[in-house]
Order: sequence, then structure tokens, then C-alpha cells
Amino acid sequence: MISRGRAKGEALVSSESISFFGGVDPSTGTVMDKKHPLFNRSVAGKILVFTTGKGSTVGSYVLYQLAKNGKAPIGIICREAEPIVAVGAIMGSIPMVDQPDTFDFKDGQTVAIDGYNGLILVED
Repeated sequence: MISRGRAKGEALVSSESISFFGGVDPSTGTVMDKKHPLFNRSVAGKILVFTTGKGSTVGSYVLYQLAKNGKAPIGIICREAEPIVAVGAIMGSIPMVDQPDTFDFKDGQTVAIDGYNGLILVED
């Protein structure tokens, strides 16, 4: 458990790390890094699943701004959380868990996370 809260929704899955600063547009929630597998897709309203964050500490504030703009993911699952994403999720009140027992999520799956108990449920 990283950030408390519960969320259920469609998974948006990336096998690569994400840099929120310069990689995600805070006003739209769209991934704007042309080299990223999620390029031109929106994180808004999704359970965002990715390996870990990367980049500048400003990424925390980008996540916070996404939340303020109503364009944030409704939940985050990381293979291994790092401080930039963790702080952003906490500031933006985005439920977040890390280090799931398995990491075989698929785009479009319905995923529920419980940031109070660190639980993840997947519906096929």
C-alpha cells in the first residue's frame, strides 16, 4: 500500500516506466512522449499499471495537477514504486499499490485496488 483509497476500472498497462514530467500532459492526461508505448493514450479515469516511475521530481506535481484537473488515473499499480510517483499519488489522493504478487495485467481488464489493505483484484 502506497496511497490510501479504493478504485475500480479499466487497466491501462505499460511494460515501460513512465516519466510524468514531460511525458504526460497535465491538462489532458494524454501521454505525449512519442517514444512511449502509451503515446497518445489518456491515463484519465484508468487504473494505470506500469513498472516504475522515472524522471524529475517535478513528476510528483504533474500527478497532483492531473488530479486537480480531473485527468488523473483513478488508481495506480506499480511493479515497484519510487518516491516521485508515490508522492504524486499521495498528494493527488490517487489510490496506489505496488509489488503485486504477479504482474501480468492486460489492457482493458477490469482491476480493483484497495489502497487501505494493498489488495488487487482482477476480473477477466
